[in-house]
Amino acid sequence: MPDPVGKLPSELDQLPDRDAEETAEWAASLDAVAEHAGPHRAAYLMRRTLQHAASAGVPVPALLETDYVNTIPTAAEPAFDGDEAMEQRIAGWNRWNAAAMVTRGARHGVGGHIATFASAAWLYETGFNHFFRGKEGPDGSGDQLYIQGHASPGIYARAFLDGRLTEEHLDNFRQEAGGKGLPSYPHPRRLPWLWEFPTVSMGLGPLSAIYQARFNRYLANRGIKDTSGSHVWAFLGDGEMDEPESTAALALAAREGLDNLTFVINCNLQRLDGPVRANFKIVQELESQFRGAGWNVVKSLWGSAWDELFALDTTGALVRRLRAVPDAQFQTYATRDVAYIREHFFGAEPALVELSKLLSDAKIDECFHSSRGGHEARKVYAAYRAALAHKGAPTVVLAQTVKGYTLGTGFESRNANHQMKKLSGEQFRTMRDLLELPIPDAKLTEDLVPYWHPGADSPEVRYLQERRAELGGPAPARRVHAVALPEPSEKTFQTVYKGSGKQPVATTMAFVRLVKDLMRDKETGRRWVPIVPDEARTFGMEALFPSAGIYSPLGQTYDPVDRDQIMYYKEAKDGQILNEGITEAGSMADFIAAATSYATHGETMIPFYIFYSMFGWQRTGDQMWQLADQLGKGFIVGATAGRTTLTGEGLQHADGHSHLLASTNPASLNYDPAFAYELAVIVKDGLRRMYGPDAEDVFYYLTVYNEPKPQPAMPEGVEEGIVKGLYRFKEGVPARADAPRLQLLASGTAIHWVLEAQELLAAEWGVTADVWSATSWGELRRDALECDEALLRGESRVPYVTRALEGAPGPVLAVSDWMRQVPDQISQWVEQDWSSLGTDGFGISDTRDAARRHFGVDARSIAVAALAQLARRGEVPASAVKEARERYGL
Repeated sequence: MPDPVGKLPSELDQLPDRDAEETAEWAASLDAVAEHAGPHRAAYLMRRTLQHAASAGVPVPALLETDYVNTIPTAAEPAFDGDEAMEQRIAGWNRWNAAAMVTRGARHGVGGHIATFASAAWLYETGFNHFFRGKEGPDGSGDQLYIQGHASPGIYARAFLDGRLTEEHLDNFRQEAGGKGLPSYPHPRRLPWLWEFPTVSMGLGPLSAIYQARFNRYLANRGIKDTSGSHVWAFLGDGEMDEPESTAALALAAREGLDNLTFVINCNLQRLDGPVRANFKIVQELESQFRGAGWNVVKSLWGSAWDELFALDTTGALVRRLRAVPDAQFQTYATRDVAYIREHFFGAEPALVELSKLLSDAKIDECFHSSRGGHEARKVYAAYRAALAHKGAPTVVLAQTVKGYTLGTGFESRNANHQMKKLSGEQFRTMRDLLELPIPDAKLTEDLVPYWHPGADSPEVRYLQERRAELGGPAPARRVHAVALPEPSEKTFQTVYKGSGKQPVATTMAFVRLVKDLMRDKETGRRWVPIVPDEARTFGMEALFPSAGIYSPLGQTYDPVDRDQIMYYKEAKDGQILNEGITEAGSMADFIAAATSYATHGETMIPFYIFYSMFGWQRTGDQMWQLADQLGKGFIVGATAGRTTLTGEGLQHADGHSHLLASTNPASLNYDPAFAYELAVIVKDGLRRMYGPDAEDVFYYLTVYNEPKPQPAMPEGVEEGIVKGLYRFKEGVPARADAPRLQLLASGTAIHWVLEAQELLAAEWGVTADVWSATSWGELRRDALECDEALLRGESRVPYVTRALEGAPGPVLAVSDWMRQVPDQISQWVEQDWSSLGTDGFGISDTRDAARRHFGVDARSIAVAALAQLARRGEVPASAVKEARERYGL
């Protein structure tokens, strides 16, 4: 209860106060300071006391927010290791060519963004000159750079300056169809020698950067590779931090002490349409968020022009005012004249009025219009040095900038500058003068502004290249060291080919057992990376816990509750399994890091990510595209697949559409196998295609089911059909020569209903059906589309599905535990009459049998649908359909 004077209860009230009188004296002292020197002085003393306590090792909670000033005072900045004037000229050339590239592209209507790089130029330039390690160093890894997508013109401009791109490349920015263009944003699939990470789907860059830094530690702790020399740098926008993925894993990064990771957030206070936090302060909000998550925070807000103002601020009024002004108002100051700033900023209180009298108009103009911590090499250099020096936690650098900086008053801090695609000739002249570039007026016309290069032997280019040579070569850069993995022992696959006899085994369990055996392979076993989002026991993976171990950088610091059991919960510093907790997004980020390790680290890993089927493509589909963009390889496995196999789980868990979503991704090879031996054949082929001598940049999506069934032995000669997507599993035996015939195609668990329907049709209706296992509707369609494209080139090719079904008597009825659109993908290449059954609509909570009857895909429903199809062709009487419907209670 509150005390009589209204003090709110506190957790401290539960702790013993060994000296209440001393406590009262401290409180009285604070009250006295507040009364006589003001609350600001009292707050300052409290913060100083907390700061001192922390440095003395006294365990007190850290403050989540500091004043709106630089973390590193000017006097504490390290000596600048470089030629600042030279770097200023280099940055000027990069700014110019980036703006020229986008402006020239505007002639073709292809767009582009100028303002983001203009604000962030020094954040990149300082890193390239002093910090970012290239891939030509001793370990071949270098640093991993997550470049902010909208800043790509500036990165292209720098690659032009160092000779990696030509004017022709720049002039084909966003015009790739001719084969000489540049993608609009960082894209490894479109420009694989330059870009490592696709980042413009905002929010995915920060999430991936965290898990990349974590995977670097995983490789080191497992003894795969020493990654101690690699640092992950993620360049982000302050508006981008609103994406949930941007902050989803901050606690993980701090919890695992990822001091090999630095976020650099370009705080230009603007998102795409206006201020990031119009009525608040985004820098302070981000500081609190990161500090609360356990990160080290370095703020670089003010340029050196502000030093004089802070030195004159003897009352603290300036710092208080800076903290109080909302971001949108501060943006307004950056666009208004000095008189407005004197009235509206300094006029807020008498102490500031007096301070402003000591400042010239030129000083105020410089401070409010251009002087930001993110625009000065020394400030950025100091922040980066502090980030690398900090140990035990990741660092975020909050660098304040002006969006559109150096592009003139028409761009700087304007709400619309994200959509502004070009500069006028007059604006280019103003920019040239500001940057002091030696470009004559005669070269500046309203029609076509030139690119400018100081020459391959110029001091600027030599300096740039020398700095990069010292740091390990060009950056960004993507290098692939293709080393084919040896094929696993055939014995592992042969075991699965034999089937399970009478023992019921779900395909989910069959896959886990297969991978468990593959992980024992002497050559490649250690390269498997099992990833699961806290559902390992659901998928029968607990058997891997004691043998492979669950990765933890701390090992196991406790005695597990199930230590006396065979399959106990074992964590280890060199653990192989990444058990991520309830985060599909984090698990997918893990997978991407492992799937691209062959390029980032020259170490080929084989990740398999197994998840509750519904929560893969539906929840993290954007990351599946990121995986494809980044040329990742591996197996993603949708377990407990289908809309009717999850007894009682209901519509939020019942997946009937992931194969349709997956079919949109060109790099995803999608399979819905029915039997364990099909899985083995597909995995074996996947290992060959992704990791063999002629490795392809694809990944596999497999769906497996939690419905235990006896697994048959593999028939002879079906391997090609399994890989291509279709083979005849069981041929029907006609009861008589003139018996009606049809073809039943099924994928996944649906093959069991179809086999039952085959028996019903034969026994009760005299209809003969052949049963086909359609392991991949998607691969059948992919092949057919390629045949259609070949036809346009004058080549004659027949799709595999057409050839496989050629001459098969009767119509075709396709059945799956998915929406009808999934099998319907191939209907146009099937010469027979086509019909399909599927689980369209929402799922329901019930038994498997009841759910299948509800969707009309159980054996009896299939039999009725088959009879109806034959009746339409006049091969059975229409009365047979009515009779079957009544007999089966449909």
